[in-house]
Amino acid sequence: MRASSCGHGGARYAWPGGAKLAVYLGVNLEHFAFGEGLGAELAPGGPQPDVLNYAWRDYGNRVGAWRLLEMLDALRLPATVLLNSAMYDYAPDLVAAHRARGDEIAGHGRTNSERQSVLDEAAERGLIAESTAAIARHEGRPPRGWLSPWIAESRTTPDLLAEAGYRYTLNWCMDDQPVWMATRGPSAPGRLLAIPYPQEANDIPSVVARKDGAEQFAAMVLADFEERLEQVARDGIPQVMGIALHPYIIGQPYRLRALRGALSAIAARRNAVWITTAGAVYDHALTLPEGAVP
Repeated sequence: MRASSCGHGGARYAWPGGAKLAVYLGVNLEHFAFGEGLGAELAPGGPQPDVLNYAWRDYGNRVGAWRLLEMLDALRLPATVLLNSAMYDYAPDLVAAHRARGDEIAGHGRTNSERQSVLDEAAERGLIAESTAAIARHEGRPPRGWLSPWIAESRTTPDLLAEAGYRYTLNWCMDDQPVWMATRGPSAPGRLLAIPYPQEANDIPSVVARKDGAEQFAAMVLADFEERLEQVARDGIPQVMGIALHPYIIGQPYRLRALRGALSAIAARRNAVWITTAGAVYDHALTLPEGAVP
């Protein structure tokens, strides 16, 4: 697998309506196993069952995600849902609510209680296949995009995704523009579009790792947006801005209140930017002349 070089002098094209900045929300709907597995921590965990941290994460699926949905509806914002397929059994009504909105459903593994990077190739292929089949069964079509749980990749993950029919990955945060990645193929190289997914405008690194406050995270999202608007106006190079949200973090009332201000300001500029989904970014990339996307 290899990625094309883009760099600061990136390709020049436009998003729909002539916009130079595309903005999408990545809403992570994640499953965590009780008494085992992985998970972000509010406080250092003790022996399993770690009720404190499990219950804190579960708040997102029980409450926080629904409050986030209310806000997205009020602001008329679409979302790309990054879905652990175990959520179909664990919180089917929540997935159905996003389906009813017409949100894009992208693959996010089976559960966030495992990492695919530690599996051998056959087992990783099976994980991708199982998650994909569940989404196809419930949504009526397979997902086109993938974000690995914990952004964990083996050396063959992009190849396996392309072979499973995926068209884009959100695992790579190395650019402001989409970049084609070359993958192996049975007779000729395939390709997978790497669409920027944020590791800065992302509530886990911000709140959990850096201990940013609610207002600080919201201000960071808005500053990121405003700086990008200035950059694309100045140099004409299109960008993709993702905002990564986890309901158990951002769905806490005081954080949701702060984020609402930032997202309201972004929504108010919808005539100047393209507010979209990751899948629509992929679709638009296909309409561009060959070579426009590096």
